[in-house]
Amino acid sequence: MAPSRRDLQLTLVTGDFSSSSDMEEVRLLDSYDDGEDVLSKIEEGGNDSGLRKIQVGVTGMTCAACSNSVEGALMSVNGVFKASVALLQNRADVVFDPNLVKEEDIKEAIEDAGFEAEILAEPVTSTGTKKTEATLVGQFTIGGMTCAACVNSVEGILRDLPGVKRAVVALATSLGEVEYDPNVINKDEIVTAIEDAGFEGALVQSNQQDKLVLRVEGILNELDAQVLEGILTRLNGVRQFRLDRISGELEVVFDPEVVSSRSLVDGIEGEGYGKFKLRVMSPYERLTSKDTGEASNMFRRFISSLVLSIPLFFIQVICPHIALFDALLVWRCGPFMMGDWLKWALVSVIQFVVGKRFYVAAWRALRNGSTNMDVLVVLGTSASYFYSVGALLYGAVTGFWSPTYFDASAMLITFVLLGKYLESLAKGKTSDAMKKLVQLTPATAILLIEGKGGKLVGEREIDALLIQPGDTLKVHPGSKIPADGVVVWGSSYVNESMVTGESVPVSKEVDSPVIGGTINMHGALHMKATKVGSDAVLSQIISLVETAQMSKAPIQKFADYVASIFVPVVITLAMFTLIGWSIGGAVGAYPDEWLPKNGTHFVFSLMFSISVVVIACPCALGLATPTAVMVATGVGATNGVLIKGGDALEKAHKVKYVIFDKTGTLTQGKATVTTAKVFSEMDRGEFLTLVASAEASSEHPLAKAIVAYARHFHFFDEPTEDVETSNKDLQNSGWLLNTSNFSALPGKGIQCLVKEKIILVGNRKLMSENAITIPDHVEKFVEDLEENAKTGVIVAYNGELVGVLGIADPLKREAAVVVEGLLRMGVRPIMVTGDNWRTARAVAKEVGIEDVRAEVMPAGKAEVIRSLQKDGSTVAMVGDGINDSPALAAADVGMAIGAGTDVAIEAADYVLMRNNLEDVITAIDLSRKTLTRIRLNYVFAMAYNVVSIPVAAGVFFPVLRVQMPPWAAGACMALSSVSVVCSSLLLRRYKKPRLTTILEFTKE
Repeated sequence: MAPSRRDLQLTLVTGDFSSSSDMEEVRLLDSYDDGEDVLSKIEEGGNDSGLRKIQVGVTGMTCAACSNSVEGALMSVNGVFKASVALLQNRADVVFDPNLVKEEDIKEAIEDAGFEAEILAEPVTSTGTKKTEATLVGQFTIGGMTCAACVNSVEGILRDLPGVKRAVVALATSLGEVEYDPNVINKDEIVTAIEDAGFEGALVQSNQQDKLVLRVEGILNELDAQVLEGILTRLNGVRQFRLDRISGELEVVFDPEVVSSRSLVDGIEGEGYGKFKLRVMSPYERLTSKDTGEASNMFRRFISSLVLSIPLFFIQVICPHIALFDALLVWRCGPFMMGDWLKWALVSVIQFVVGKRFYVAAWRALRNGSTNMDVLVVLGTSASYFYSVGALLYGAVTGFWSPTYFDASAMLITFVLLGKYLESLAKGKTSDAMKKLVQLTPATAILLIEGKGGKLVGEREIDALLIQPGDTLKVHPGSKIPADGVVVWGSSYVNESMVTGESVPVSKEVDSPVIGGTINMHGALHMKATKVGSDAVLSQIISLVETAQMSKAPIQKFADYVASIFVPVVITLAMFTLIGWSIGGAVGAYPDEWLPKNGTHFVFSLMFSISVVVIACPCALGLATPTAVMVATGVGATNGVLIKGGDALEKAHKVKYVIFDKTGTLTQGKATVTTAKVFSEMDRGEFLTLVASAEASSEHPLAKAIVAYARHFHFFDEPTEDVETSNKDLQNSGWLLNTSNFSALPGKGIQCLVKEKIILVGNRKLMSENAITIPDHVEKFVEDLEENAKTGVIVAYNGELVGVLGIADPLKREAAVVVEGLLRMGVRPIMVTGDNWRTARAVAKEVGIEDVRAEVMPAGKAEVIRSLQKDGSTVAMVGDGINDSPALAAADVGMAIGAGTDVAIEAADYVLMRNNLEDVITAIDLSRKTLTRIRLNYVFAMAYNVVSIPVAAGVFFPVLRVQMPPWAAGACMALSSVSVVCSSLLLRRYKKPRLTTILEFTKE
């Protein structure tokens, strides 16, 4: 796959940054763009140096030392120009000279270092055509997992499959994400492997773009199904299809180059003359139905077990006190009494019919060399059941009737199923935030049909999942906007709070962008769809949240380790309990009065042993972290804070430094010229025209501000916010002078020729290098500007200084309060900017930041972060995600504010949807509360096992004379995991801090 912009920032192959410390914020993107251009040339094979760039998959890296070892091995190869190894991505980007070294040599160098290597497919072809994906990523539901041991087992089995590149399984969501090579293995084989492991598997969705799942209404009989199949067979572009006549689901694989999804649906409905009504099924809709089905299935099992257990309770407790029933139960029928026959029959159904799932899951876990909670349940219930059967048979042969414990087995299974049902309900609640996001998308949209000349000739209602880029859609007042796009007619206010967290409705007019899933408040709108499907903002948010929920926080490694040894340890403790109490009884260590009626020392010891087996619960440990992470990421998304993974969520709680960029982060990012002073014979209008002509070719925000100011001066127009449109208008307006030899000078300014004379626009360094003398009164004027938090831009024309412009960027209203709030939280704010020292200090003083680093360009910002990280401190970076992307990548926690670009999503760990600094506080506060909740979950889960196992083993029996029966132990075990999930659900009550409460924070 093509490298991301984040990768490009980290693997620049050209460019001298030795003078980075002297550079100011003028042309901050120069180093970024230059490096990107070179790498893009290398990728396309069109660079003059003849270098090539490949990506190599590296397997076996476990730490930074491994990645350093691989990088060193690659750099030692003659002909390798640049090597960058990403530990988490298990990938190396290598730039090399194909005349000196071959791909196989690079692969062998990595293998000689002790790692496995695989040359990945070329990112882009030389013609720039889209490359065919070498692998697919499929999302599978995995039913039946109960603890972290199950997760480890499934992950291990999936990763061992041929053709599987990566596999991640999440217990909280019962989902697995598998990256696989479709040429080696298909989804059906993956599902089979999951089922062979003892779990239920089904594909939810993949990144294939040529598959459509439809719900078909109108199939009433076999003839209707045959008609539908005939229609599909005749449609062009349909490769294959599968119709489930019971559920009415139709899965169609088609060629998107031949037929679009909407044309496919229209074709089926048209050929069927309205008989069939089709609706596109969202993958999330199928997932929700799967979750509901799992809970319903568990509820049915619980009710079945409960219905069969109630007669056992009456037989054991109530009937002996009723003479008629007691006489019936003690009536001997063959070798046993009627009561024994009834209990044996009822418990057998519960044990082997209702409880079959435990045996199946336990057997498959053991077959794969792992253990889980099902093994403990099977051991405990089987011991109770088969001992009771043995006691009956022994009594029939010898006449000595020992007590039976059929009821313990039945009630144990009933309580475990109750716990699993409650747990499934609670786990479903953890994904409520995700479900709310999915429900934001409307089911249908109104498509406007255009005739010749773009004239509207009609409208029709279509499925919202069938919207295509370029469609013109109608949005009624009060309805949801169906897709991302731009307004082409009408005006209104749109509530975007559900996506961005911004509570104030946003005004929308012609050419205003709109986001799918938001609500049109007042007027009717016509909009043109620009981004649909996975490209839409809402889909990207959902994808980010999903990815975060799939990821494992580092703190979960502890639970994974404990889970791997938990069951063997518990079984060992149970055996010691059985042996200890048995030996104690044999040597007379305790009196026979402790034994149950007609009981033996073995029976007495066995009950303790069974209680130990069934009370121990690895599930609570396994659920402690993923459920909290899942709830937190969902809560964050509903508050406009997108968290990219459990790792980022965990790191943010220990942030010591928060580094702020100045422009667009602490300030509003809307630079305006406040002062224009001429220091020559030139009049003001001529001066502004001259400067605007020079700056019109620059893309820098300060240049745009200067040009907009000059335009307003001449024409009294309000400057447009659309930079691209404004630029075209400026170039075509005719009032600007012709320029030539334009050059942007990083860290200095710009220069070009106007009327065959050189004009310089920039800072003092630019003037000094061109021997332009700055008079004292001009220097004093510039210093005054800078001390008032304004940027002074000096202009020289034909070798003489002609004027100065003062540019201001207003601070955000919440900046000072947020800075003070961070200080109260024990976090040290630092401002790092490319602007000059005077302006930087003035801005920092205004917001309350004491530590300032000025005249630093993007690459230098990353160095500042690394210097702070040397003592092990956790550093967060808050920036706009474009010119700050190197720093966002270098920081332990990168926060892209405003979510304006794909670079922000790629480089940052947190994406703050609103352009509001309060969300920085929210991100850190949510992280702290989540980690506190995870620790409480662990404390509870560990404390439960530490306290309950000794109680169940009878450690306190000699003192308290209280024995925990197996059914009570099973109830405790079932409720322990439910309580952990409910503890995580308390995070749903999280409320983001407001400006009025931020200053109430105290240092942790």
